[in-house]
Amino acid sequence: MRAIMYNEFGGADVLALRETEKPEPGPGDVRVRVVAVGVNPLDYKRRYGWVEQFYPTTFPAVPGLEFAGVVDALGEGVTEVGVGDEVFGWTRTGAYAEYALAGDIAPKPAELSFATAAALPVAGETAQRVLDELGVREGETMLLHGAAGAVGQVAVQLAVALGVTVVGTASPANHDFLRALGAVPVAYGAGLADRVRAAAPQGVDAVFDAAGHDALPVSIALRGGTTARIVTIAATDAAEHGVPFSAGGTPSEQVRAGLVKHARLAVEGKLTVPVAETFALADAAKAQELSEAGHVRGKLIIEV
Repeated sequence: MRAIMYNEFGGADVLALRETEKPEPGPGDVRVRVVAVGVNPLDYKRRYGWVEQFYPTTFPAVPGLEFAGVVDALGEGVTEVGVGDEVFGWTRTGAYAEYALAGDIAPKPAELSFATAAALPVAGETAQRVLDELGVREGETMLLHGAAGAVGQVAVQLAVALGVTVVGTASPANHDFLRALGAVPVAYGAGLADRVRAAAPQGVDAVFDAAGHDALPVSIALRGGTTARIVTIAATDAAEHGVPFSAGGTPSEQVRAGLVKHARLAVEGKLTVPVAETFALADAAKAQELSEAGHVRGKLIIEV
């Protein structure tokens, strides 16, 4: 099979399209033929070696966490899916490949394209996990850094559905988009604290940092000097500020339930993650470079 692989940490130039052996399913394993892959900021951060304390790498590495595809082969004892079933979810062996061993998966609704389904797992699980960790509830106000990114968009929609007021940082070009999702947009950069205070004179009850880029100091200030109820998924220096870095660990049953829930909401039109751009597998480096440059509204997808 073809797969994108890298043997050392570095820039996008360490990524190479190679021929390698298909992973063979062992007992309890499901092998999938990958159709679409979601590209995430974590992909390039892992490629650089920036998050080894949370996600250790074994070389040669195949990037990618989330996919949509078709069940290709079953290991001994697998009965919950069959060959030919369309599924989406997480891989254990890397998604930038023609075949992968699946992790937590769920049936792909026929109403969702493979690209749309591949955009849901990471953004949905991450947004739900952090909202749960923050314990946001109806009537509260949450500051969300990076609100126009894929995780941010899902977090906005899920939080607004709970009755939470979401103040979301984004470039001015994305403000109308965020208003349409139900958020109160503010521009990031110098003077952010004053803009947030003007947008939320009632104060900020919780902060979800999906952007990094020195968002934590201003977040702590807006929380009155406390780090309580601030969670980041993007600031690798979180420990220096005393802020928890949320890196997963959600039980499998909960992850699978989340996949089913978010797919249902997407089919019903209550949860949207627009696909910003698609790439061929051979152009995976270009996709990661665009992800690293930031300011992508929606999801980057690799079509295998």
